[in-house]
Amino acid sequence: MTAICFYFQVHQPLRTKKYRVFDIGTDHGYFNDSSSMNTNNREVFSKVSKKCYFPANETILKLLKKYKEFKVSYSFSGVFLEQALEFGNEVIDSFRRLIDTGRVEILSETYYHSLSFFYSKVEFEKQVNLHKNMVKKLFAMDTQVFRNTELAYTNELAAWAENSGFRGILAEGWDPILGWRSPNFVYRPKGTEKIKLLLKNYKLSDDIAFRFSDKSWSEWPLTSQKYSAWISEVEKNAQTINLFMDYETFGEHQWRSTGIFEFLESFPTEILKNKNIYFATPSEVISRFKAVGEIDVPAVLTWADTERDLSAWTGNEIQQSAIAELYSLERKILATDDQKIIRDWRMLTTSDHFYYMCTKWSGDGDVHKYFNPHDSPYDAYINFMNILRDLDLRVENYRRMARRATGPGGEVNMNNARK
Repeated sequence: MTAICFYFQVHQPLRTKKYRVFDIGTDHGYFNDSSSMNTNNREVFSKVSKKCYFPANETILKLLKKYKEFKVSYSFSGVFLEQALEFGNEVIDSFRRLIDTGRVEILSETYYHSLSFFYSKVEFEKQVNLHKNMVKKLFAMDTQVFRNTELAYTNELAAWAENSGFRGILAEGWDPILGWRSPNFVYRPKGTEKIKLLLKNYKLSDDIAFRFSDKSWSEWPLTSQKYSAWISEVEKNAQTINLFMDYETFGEHQWRSTGIFEFLESFPTEILKNKNIYFATPSEVISRFKAVGEIDVPAVLTWADTERDLSAWTGNEIQQSAIAELYSLERKILATDDQKIIRDWRMLTTSDHFYYMCTKWSGDGDVHKYFNPHDSPYDAYINFMNILRDLDLRVENYRRMARRATGPGGEVNMNNARK
């Protein structure tokens, strides 16, 4: 039998406000709030909740109650979870109702939705641990499968995940990596012994995530009957068909008027007519199937844009400058032991800040405009660098105060230093 493995990424960044050079040294509030003149985080979160999270969760819960065979998996960024808690518990509660069915798996990722693995392994591990603790606290669930930010993956990451006790890891099933092989099988990452690799079937996933409402697409309109027929053809030579996508696909990227919720609700009915297909979580797929071979991914592979690399976040000079400057502050930021300064710095590691600096103007360009609070990539860069300058000044001020608070024996009274 062949598994259908549904996985959804749930993330909303904490967007920065317009931060001018005149604000440096005087304003330490970097993120949009209700007083901001441009897009603010509460409004965005409320909008997406109404269009996506509530109706999608309602549909998924209906399916979980109707079909005992139906299963799904999610990963939530810590940034998303913090906002859900701050702006009201209704969204968290709606996800809890899904998880309480016992047929939903939560995956591990970085708390701040960062690319820290490629810049600071120490910070990366801290963010993964923060995320595991948050998932345990909110949902009483231990994570067994790892999913890196933007599905960014390498052999080295897989080795880390195995050494950290994860049973599985996700990646993009990109043709240049696979060659003649299919993404519809379980693999072993190169250089590992036990961990298993699940690859996204990007063609079938993107039919829903990107092409569903495209009237110029030769297969439009996409019905659950047509889609199930495609899967039934693939199923004849597959262990697992991994459908990975952003959860905002439902209602936000693909609006309700496109029929996306009707498609979601009717799909299990159609696919379960095929007795050779069943739904499974990533952990169940990993437990059931043996790896059929090894996959070698020496360079970074992501699920973004046509290149499937890190160019969406680090492809131009302004992005490279901003991310290098950010991580250059890490050591002295953490040395302050000031949780407000550290949290602000970590919020700035969220990959979206660099995504907004992307200068691609091809077919990928529109994707980079999604809820972008900045007028241009260059405005995003200037804004970010102004914030980093203020953050650096806060650290220097902290150090000066700490030196003044030094006692007669040379010890530092950190309580005085924080005043």
